[in-house]
Amino acid sequence: MTKKEKKLIEPQILYSATNQEVLNYKVCYLKKREKIIWGVIAFIVGTAVAYIFYGGIGKDSYGSPTLITYIMNTIIMVICGSIGIKLFLPIKQNQILNKRKKMLHKQFIDLLDSLSASLDAGQNVPSAFLSAKTDLLVQYPEDAFIVNEVNQIIDGFNNNISIEDMLASFGERSGIKDVSDFGKVFETAYRKGGNIKDIVRNTHEILSTKTQLEMEIQTKVISNKNEQNIMLVMPIVIVGMIKMMGGDFAANFTTPSGLLFTTIGISLFIFAYFLGQYILKIDV
Repeated sequence: MTKKEKKLIEPQILYSATNQEVLNYKVCYLKKREKIIWGVIAFIVGTAVAYIFYGGIGKDSYGSPTLITYIMNTIIMVICGSIGIKLFLPIKQNQILNKRKKMLHKQFIDLLDSLSASLDAGQNVPSAFLSAKTDLLVQYPEDAFIVNEVNQIIDGFNNNISIEDMLASFGERSGIKDVSDFGKVFETAYRKGGNIKDIVRNTHEILSTKTQLEMEIQTKVISNKNEQNIMLVMPIVIVGMIKMMGGDFAANFTTPSGLLFTTIGISLFIFAYFLGQYILKIDV
C-alpha cells in the first residue's frame, strides 16, 4: 500500500471537540490478531475447497499421483487459500461493522426513550442527558457505545460546547441515517426554539416502529438466508463424496473440460452468494 493510499483511508478513531478519542462508526478495521485468526481460517477453508475440486491433477494412467500432482495440488491450494483470505476478510469486516451499527442504533433508541421521559417530566435538555446516562448504565456497561457518546455530550456542555454540535458530530460519525437526521433536526430546533420534547418523543416512536418492522422482516427472510448457506455448501459436499468414492466419474473432474466447468461453477456460486446477500439486504 502506497503512502497516498494510506492517507485516503478514513481513520477509525477521531477526536471530539473536547479533544477526547471517539469512535468513527462508519469504518471498521480488523486488528492484527483478528486478521491473523480469520486469515488462517479463510486460508484453510480455501485450500480444502481447492483440494476437493482440483486435487488429483496429473495422475498417471493407473490413477496414482505423480510429482506433477503434488506440485499442482500445492500451487492451486496456495492460490485458492490466498483468494479465500482476499474474499473473506472484507466480508468479516463488513459483518462486524453492520453488527456494531445495529447495536448502536438500538442503544440510540433507548437513549431517546430516556430523554423523552425526562423531558416530559419537565427537565431541561442538559438535565435530561444526565438522567439518560443514569438510565443507560442500568441497561448497558460503562464502555457501551451510547454511554460513551452521552459522556461526550455531557463533557461538551460542561466545557461550554453546545449540545447540538456534539449531537451533530455523533450523527456524522455514526454512519446511521436516523442518528444523523436526528442530530440535524435537533440542531435546527434547539437553536430556533423548537419543541424539543415533541421532536424527541416523535423520533423515538418512529424509530421504535421502524425497528419492530425490521425485526419482522428479518424473521421472515431468515429461512431464505439459511437455504442460501445450505445451497452454497452442498456442491462442495457432493463433489467431495464423489471424489472419495473414486471411479471414472470422479476422474472427469481432473480433465481439461472438467477443470474448466469446475472453475465456471465455482465462479457462479461465488457470484450467487454476493447476489443473494444483496437481495436479502432489506432496508426499511
